[in-house]
Amino acid sequence: MSVSFPDLLAQTKAGIEEISVTELQDRLHSSDAPVVIDIREPDELEGGQIPGSKTVPRGFLEMRIESLAGSRDAAIAITCAGGTRSALAVESVRRLGYTNVVSVAGGVGGWSRAGFELEHPVRLTNHDKARYGRQIILPQMGEEGQKKLLGAKVLCIGAGGLGCPTSLYLAAAGVGTLGIVDNDKADLSNLHRQILHGEDMVGTPKVDSAKARLSAINSDINIKTYETRLDSSNVMEIFSGYDVIVDGTDNFPTRYLINDACVMLGIPNVHGSIFHFDGQVSVFNADGGPCYRCLYPEPPPPELAPSCAEAGVMGAICGVIGSLQALETLKLLIGAGEKLSGRVLSVDALTMTFRQLKTRRDPNCPVCSEHPEITELIDYEEFCSLNA
Repeated sequence: MSVSFPDLLAQTKAGIEEISVTELQDRLHSSDAPVVIDIREPDELEGGQIPGSKTVPRGFLEMRIESLAGSRDAAIAITCAGGTRSALAVESVRRLGYTNVVSVAGGVGGWSRAGFELEHPVRLTNHDKARYGRQIILPQMGEEGQKKLLGAKVLCIGAGGLGCPTSLYLAAAGVGTLGIVDNDKADLSNLHRQILHGEDMVGTPKVDSAKARLSAINSDINIKTYETRLDSSNVMEIFSGYDVIVDGTDNFPTRYLINDACVMLGIPNVHGSIFHFDGQVSVFNADGGPCYRCLYPEPPPPELAPSCAEAGVMGAICGVIGSLQALETLKLLIGAGEKLSGRVLSVDALTMTFRQLKTRRDPNCPVCSEHPEITELIDYEEFCSLNA
C-alpha cells in the first residue's frame, strides 16, 4: 500500500528519537557529548554549522558513517536544515546497527533561531580545488591541510632579500592572511636579491611594492601591510593574532625583539639569516624547542654585526634560505613533517654543503626559561651597527 510523503515522515518520526536544539546544546556540554553529523549539501553549509559538527552529504552518509562515528554504540546526533532529512537518515543508520542515534528537530535553522552560535569553517571552493590541486593531492596536505592554510595568518618581518621569496611562496600556497612589515623603500641596489620589487617600483615603499606583487600572484588572499619600524612600543600589537612570525631581518636588535615578543605571545618564529654565500634557517619557540636567546643570549658587539650593505651578499642565497623559511612555515601550519625546531640548518653555497647543528633549550635562558630574567621588551638599538 502506497503512502504519501507526510505520512511516511510521520511514521518515521514516530519510530525514532528526536531531540530539540536546546537538548543538543546541553548534551554538547556534557561528558557524553554526541558526534554531530550535518548531512546538508555543500552549498547549504555557507551559512554556518553547529560548532564541532562533521559534515557529509546525505547521499554519502551510509558509506561514511563508520569513519565519522566509529563504534555502533556511539552517541550520534544527525542534523540537516530543518529536521526532515535527518529523521529519515536516522532510520537508515539504525538499520546499519547504530543504536544510539537521534535526529535534531528543527535542524541548523532551529539552532540559529534559538540564538545559538554557528561556526563558519574555511571551505574549499571549486576554484580553490583547481588552484591548489597539485598540493592538495599530497598525502601530508589533503583538503584539510589546504583549509588550514587558507585560515592561517603569517607575518613576514621584512620585504627584503629573505622576505621576498618567503612571502611569494606563502602567497602562492594560499596562506589566507599574509602580513608584511617594512619601513624601507625599494632601491636599485637591492633589486639583485629583493625579487618582489621591480625597476618601476624604485623609490616606492617596499610594503606597497610587495602588496602589488603578491596580489598579482594570488588575489584571493588578504595582504596586510605595516609601513613601520618594529620596536617595543608596537611589536606586541602587530604580532597579536598571527599564527607564525617569519624573521627575515638583517639586524640583531630586531631579531632579539622578534624573539622576545614571540616567546611572550607563544608564537613560533621561523628564523633565517644570510651572509656572503652562506645562510642559516631554524625554527624557534615551537614544539617545546629553544628560542633564539637559547643560542645567543646577548647581541654581539657592533663590529660583528655588518649589514648586507656593508658585507655584501649573493642574491640567490636569499632565494634558497627564504624558500626554506617558507617550507618550514607551511609545515608548521599544516602539522606535517619534522620541523627545524632544535636544529639549525646551515648552507654553504660555495661548496654547496648543508650541515645541521642540534640545539637545546637553555634551562637558564633569560627569556624562555621557567624563571625568566627578561619579562619586558627591550630595544637593543645601541648594540647594533644600524643607522637610526
